[in-house]
Amino acid sequence: MDLSTEPPAIARRYRSVRWQSAGYWLATTAVAAELAVGGIWDITRLPSVRDLVMHLGYPSYFLVLLGTWKVLGAFALLIPGRPVLKEWAYAGAFFTYTGAIASHLTTGYAVGEVGLLAVLTILTVLSWALRPPSRRTVRQTPTTPLVTASATARASRTLSR
Repeated sequence: MDLSTEPPAIARRYRSVRWQSAGYWLATTAVAAELAVGGIWDITRLPSVRDLVMHLGYPSYFLVLLGTWKVLGAFALLIPGRPVLKEWAYAGAFFTYTGAIASHLTTGYAVGEVGLLAVLTILTVLSWALRPPSRRTVRQTPTTPLVTASATARASRTLSR
C-alpha cells in the first residue's frame, strides 16, 4: 500500500532534477573556483606558477593573458543569464585544461599534475552537461523540434530554387 501523496513518476523526476542541480553546482563551483584562484595566481605571476609555465616553454607574459581570461571565465560561469558567454567560458576552460595536459605530457615536466587537470576537464564537461535550461543557448523542451524553424526555412528555400 503506497501512502505517498505524490505519484511515483513525479517523485522520481523531482529527485532526478534535485541530483542534477546538485551535481551541476558542485562541478561549476569547483571549476569556477579553480579558474578564479588560478587566474589570480597567473596574473600575480607567483614564482612557482611562473617557473612551471617557463619550464613548459611559455613566456611569462602569457600568464597575465591566461589569468585574465580565467578570472573572466569564472565570473561568466557564475553570473545569471548570458548563455552564449557561458558557452565561451566552458570552451575556454576546456581548452585551458586539455592544453595544459598536452603541454605537461609533451614536455614531460610536472607530469604528476596531469591527473588533477584531467579531473578539472571532467568537471568542466560535467558542469556543461548538467547545466539547467536557463543557462543553455538553446532551451530544449519535450516539444522543441529537432530541426529549428530557421533551418526548416533555409531548407525550403533551397528546395524551391
